[in-house]
Amino acid sequence: MSGVRIVLQLSLTLRSFRSLCRARFTEGQPQRPTNPFSMENGTVPCGENRPPEAKETTITEGAAKISFPSANEVFYNPVQEFNRDLTCAVITEFARIQLGAKGIQIKVPGEKDVQKVVVDLLEQEEDKTELQEGANVAPGDQPQTAALGEICKEGLRVLEGLAASGLRAIRFAREVPGLQSVVANDASARAVDLIRHNVQLNKVAHLVRPSQADVRMLMYQHQRVSERFEVIDLDPYGSPAPFLDAAVQAVSEGGLLCVTCTDMAVLAGNSRETCYSKYGAMALKSRACHELALRIVLHSLDLRANCYQRFVVPLLSISADFYVRVFVRVFTGQAKVKASASKQALVFQCVGCGAFHLQRLGKASGAPSGRVKFSAACGPPVAPECEHCGQPHQLGGPLWAEPIHDLDFVGRVLEAVSTNPSRFHTAERIRGVLSVVTEELPDVPLYYTLDQLSSTIHSSTPSLLQLRSALLHAGFRVSLSHACKNAVKTDAPASVVWDIMRCWEKEHPVKRERLSETSPAFRILSVEPRLQANFTIRDDANPSSRQRGLKRFQANPEANWGPRPRARPGGKKVSEAMEDKRKLLQNKRKELSEDMAQRAARLKTFPCKRFKKGTCQRGDQCCYSHRSPTPKATAEATCIDCPQTPNQNPPGPGATAGADLD
Repeated sequence: MSGVRIVLQLSLTLRSFRSLCRARFTEGQPQRPTNPFSMENGTVPCGENRPPEAKETTITEGAAKISFPSANEVFYNPVQEFNRDLTCAVITEFARIQLGAKGIQIKVPGEKDVQKVVVDLLEQEEDKTELQEGANVAPGDQPQTAALGEICKEGLRVLEGLAASGLRAIRFAREVPGLQSVVANDASARAVDLIRHNVQLNKVAHLVRPSQADVRMLMYQHQRVSERFEVIDLDPYGSPAPFLDAAVQAVSEGGLLCVTCTDMAVLAGNSRETCYSKYGAMALKSRACHELALRIVLHSLDLRANCYQRFVVPLLSISADFYVRVFVRVFTGQAKVKASASKQALVFQCVGCGAFHLQRLGKASGAPSGRVKFSAACGPPVAPECEHCGQPHQLGGPLWAEPIHDLDFVGRVLEAVSTNPSRFHTAERIRGVLSVVTEELPDVPLYYTLDQLSSTIHSSTPSLLQLRSALLHAGFRVSLSHACKNAVKTDAPASVVWDIMRCWEKEHPVKRERLSETSPAFRILSVEPRLQANFTIRDDANPSSRQRGLKRFQANPEANWGPRPRARPGGKKVSEAMEDKRKLLQNKRKELSEDMAQRAARLKTFPCKRFKKGTCQRGDQCCYSHRSPTPKATAEATCIDCPQTPNQNPPGPGATAGADLD
């Protein structure tokens, strides 16, 4: 016990001695002001090697200008500019609808000053024939207008729940007219300081109010009808699942809810159990995984809204780059909530050929009295084994089975962007994507892909126009999908699709002797087609967006353009370390183009682990090196492991390594 006490006393003495030395050293040092941008990364200037102030980086996007610390690149991702531009365009048209019903016109720079007819989307659902004029004014009276950068007393209250640098909120204030206020919220105190700085920089303090709070608690505090937000934007890092319950309660009646999901690995079927825990649905690995992800998110939103007698109406659902983005309106109505079960469906997908079938959870039918009768659906729609290839089915869902776009609203946004292309930097891409969206079949969920159909039967791939023409000649509808370049969305049943592929294989035969009798290709091709496909190119097979050469599908904008890593202390140093790791792991699964001699020489540079343990019995025939480390290498490694202290002098010419270590 006495020895332990001596050790403790010595350790305490050493600690106090170090503290005393550190205090004496810092007495004569000049005090430097704390830099808020260095605090952004959780670091504080210390020592003379660190610059007194971190350099700021200023980024201009749209009408906003933001500055952020150069050491933290997480706050800005240029690839998301398309997301922010599209959001500004959608909220502008939503504001035009909402304020137009109150007799207020919005003025957007670059648009022609023409009176627009405003259609209330809620009344459009109930009665398609009712239209409301934007402003019925008496002669001599001036209609009320809402301009950019001005507070509109009857305008929209917007919440950006996860603001980071505040770029999105600032762009709303500077680019969307008809706003009453914008709340830029973030849980990080450093992020809120950065938001205040950028708000002052852009002179929008009268519209944008920075807020530091947990966004869930903030939305729960705005559940009262008079305090709800007309627009809520959620763009989190990863999944928005923790925020959806509060969001569907804090948005006003008929309000707009904008949600981004970047956890595409979960939504695309790589982790089905995680998808179920977050969104209440089982994802599938499918060629239509991107549209499947959109429908799972819509199902999750509607499911959470149903708990509070509310339901969602999708306006626009986009799959782009590494994320999905949905824009929905939230309404209240007990009668409409009863129909939600009939809007959801399970999906049965064959593991062999990829054919899919949807099974609705509920059934809505019209009664003779004019009322809608709800009942349980009957199923399943498939046998235990696929009728085409004999393989089993996987079960996914539930997912949203109704249309994922409001084509009238999408047409309004497309018209506004097309007539004023200089408003957004990504206007060309917005125009292309929305054009494909308007061409999609709204009542046909999911799709096939060209490479999926041809690879299943091991045949050559028909052109897109040939397959679309064959489906049109057979009397079915067909369209593209904005979610996939090679998508074929059609209302033709799977039996017709495979009959067309059987006819294609007869014109371009495969070597059937190489096919296994249990393979999906052998079983599909062993059946004679019931219809004779016609692959003659039709004029209406080429969609309008393709004929006009619109920018429908974005190429990779830059290297490493995916989602940025989560913010951590260390900033740029951490990102540089991640960059080095990416380069190290690049093409790690690809075999190097080298001959056997080069490969043998390369393997000989690696030491044999079994030889070190004394268990290698291959001797000279081992492909790895059996050389023992040289004494010089051992001494160098020992010196590296035990570096000299600054107070020690370098050893003389006659000194040995052992003496130096002693």
